[in-house]
Amino acid sequence: MKTIGIVAALCGLSAAWMPGVHKDIYSKEGKNLFEKRTSFITKRYLPGSGKIRGVNLGSLFLFEPWVAENTWSSIGCENQNSEFDCVNAEGQATANTSFADHWESWVVEEDFANMTSYGLNTIRIPVGYWMREDIVYTDSEHFPQGALSYLEQVCGWASDHGLYIIIDLHGVPGAQVAQNADTGQFASSPGFYVDYQFERALQFLEWMATNIHSNDNFRNVGMLEIANEPIQDSTQVGEMRSSYYPNAFSRIRAAENALGITENNQLHIEMMNNLWGSGDPTEYLTDNYFAAYDDHRYLKWDSSVAVSQDNYLSTSCNDDRGGNTPTIVGEWSLSVPDDVQWTSDWDPSTNQDFYKKWFAAQVMAYEKQDGWVFWTWKSELGDYRWSYQDAVAAGVIPTDLDTVYNLGVC
Repeated sequence: MKTIGIVAALCGLSAAWMPGVHKDIYSKEGKNLFEKRTSFITKRYLPGSGKIRGVNLGSLFLFEPWVAENTWSSIGCENQNSEFDCVNAEGQATANTSFADHWESWVVEEDFANMTSYGLNTIRIPVGYWMREDIVYTDSEHFPQGALSYLEQVCGWASDHGLYIIIDLHGVPGAQVAQNADTGQFASSPGFYVDYQFERALQFLEWMATNIHSNDNFRNVGMLEIANEPIQDSTQVGEMRSSYYPNAFSRIRAAENALGITENNQLHIEMMNNLWGSGDPTEYLTDNYFAAYDDHRYLKWDSSVAVSQDNYLSTSCNDDRGGNTPTIVGEWSLSVPDDVQWTSDWDPSTNQDFYKKWFAAQVMAYEKQDGWVFWTWKSELGDYRWSYQDAVAAGVIPTDLDTVYNLGVC
């Protein structure tokens, strides 16, 4: 692997809780965590010997209708904007059954075997705060119930197959942005940025941290992201940085301390980095031990980048996603602007060579940081630009990821 160790910047440690190159992962005491065992041991200490190379499990526990319209319709949600709207329309009992069918089938154990055979070492799992059901306002909020056991199953499978796991609080109380299904609700305005909503999110985080450290299925969860894609360029996020971020650190660490978790076995706590546009996440942090930072990079929506194949390659080859350390590019794709995506210069069926090069250029840029997580593992779009497994099948993404460095793209 043409990369260097990723954790030198993490509190000066020579190793930290990040994924290693090999499937075998050992605890601090030297125990192979992938041996079958009957007793649960404390968190493992992962060698920082490689870059994160992963995929998102999009539309599993937080459904975005555009990713899989057929499945969205099949579970009774056709013409609904979000999970909130669908559950409200279907009724709680019917929706619980419908979503359980989806959770059981959207990702299966074979997917994780395929991921590892493709050279991936990480998954990122978007979830909503409503997975902790006792903090949902049942008289006014409508979300599917019963997801936790399926999350346990998915994390258990991923751990069995040697994958590092990031759990991402993708849908926060009140919604972090307006009219976006990826918050779980199609809210008319972002309602997250007030103290009582912060408090509900904090309750979710400490609960999730406790579950992670107490349940063997979660043994490979090493990172907990505390808010996906907050609103950009807004004064609303000031209190998020000054209040919610530091309190998230203190509440997660308090939950870990209550369980006797040692420092080197604590979770990485992840925030969107400064490049995202919600301000410097470290501004008010007094202790950023095992902090990590998320960057999302979609040239598709960057109007400052001229739209041509040569320019996309050049931009990605020279892309600097640094700023906060360690940064992981937690979302990106091969998709291009809507108005050109099916034209002859961009049609995926006739431009595989370009997309292969562009994938390589992005990987090399993001591995100058701490790695990447592609959006997403699968879709129903019939478009490999949004589906890692389809791009592998199309020959656009290699199964030996190190070969991207041999293409001479950059």
